[in-house]
Amino acid sequence: MLDDMDKRLLEALQKNAHLTAQELGEILNLSPSQAGRRRQRLESDGYIQGYAARLDAGKLGLSVQAFVQVTLGVHGPEHGRGFISMVSTRSEVISAWTLTGDADYLLRVYCEDLSALNSLIHEVLLPHPAVSRVQSQIVMDQFKRDTPLPT
Repeated sequence: MLDDMDKRLLEALQKNAHLTAQELGEILNLSPSQAGRRRQRLESDGYIQGYAARLDAGKLGLSVQAFVQVTLGVHGPEHGRGFISMVSTRSEVISAWTLTGDADYLLRVYCEDLSALNSLIHEVLLPHPAVSRVQSQIVMDQFKRDTPLPT
C-alpha cells in the first residue's frame, strides 16, 4: 500500500526524475537516507519501472504524429501475436493498445513526414496478412502534453 509520503515522492519524481535523495528529503521533510530508502522500495516493488528522458520530436525531425487504428480481418491468437510482434519491431510506433469497439488496435506513431507515414501504412501495416483496415488521424496540435500519472 502507498501512503501519502510515497504518493508525494512519486509525484515529485514524475516531475523531475533527477532528484537526489537530498532533494527528495527536502521536499518530503525526511532525511536523505529515509527518502532514498523509500525510492528504492518503490523501485523494487515495481511502482517505478524506470527513468527516461523526454525528447523533442520536432528537433529530432519527426514532424508528423498520428494515431492509427488497425482492424484485423482474421482473428485468432496466432494472427494477433504476429501483428503485435511486427508492431513491436517498428520504431515509429511509440505506443500501442488493444481496444474494444470497431478497431482492434490503436497505434501512436511519429514519422519524419507524410511520405513516411504513408509508407508505414501502405508498405508495413496493410500488407500484414491479418490486417483488413487501417485508419489514421494526423495530429494537428498537441495542446496538452503527456502528464504525470495521478497518485
